[in-house]
Amino acid sequence: MSSPSFATPAPILARAYAPADRDACLALFDGNVPRFFDAGERGDFERFLGGTALASAYQVLLREGRIVACGGFLIETGEEAHLCWGMVDRALQGQGLGARLTEARLAAARATPGVRRVRLDTSQHTQGFYARFGFQVVSVTPDGYGPGLDRWDMVLDL
Repeated sequence: MSSPSFATPAPILARAYAPADRDACLALFDGNVPRFFDAGERGDFERFLGGTALASAYQVLLREGRIVACGGFLIETGEEAHLCWGMVDRALQGQGLGARLTEARLAAARATPGVRRVRLDTSQHTQGFYARFGFQVVSVTPDGYGPGLDRWDMVLDL
């Protein structure tokens, strides 16, 4: 009798965002509307990808050559980084990709000279996820992103 075989997931590779990644990142965004993003935010994300992403610590995660997650951070002040535009392919959520992306962003923030605090804004759907990393709630704005999508501002002291 043979023993069952379990497929090992393909390795995840991380790299810096490149302009050629734009469409794949927009597809990730679109796949996360309306639960995690309001459709009205797409233009902001598109503008971010067209400029700021290239000058920031924005990165993509790839599995078998396909972008499955993206996210990064910006330095707001000399001592504070802001996690921005983090998202995982909706079909792959719950497989640890979001944790891997968050850990990579936090490690990069910790390695940035002078950064002592990380800030983020997220929705009620993911605030618990970030709380597991030690983020504390600073404020909640009902419908802050759009109808039914509350904004939760959170911070983590490094």
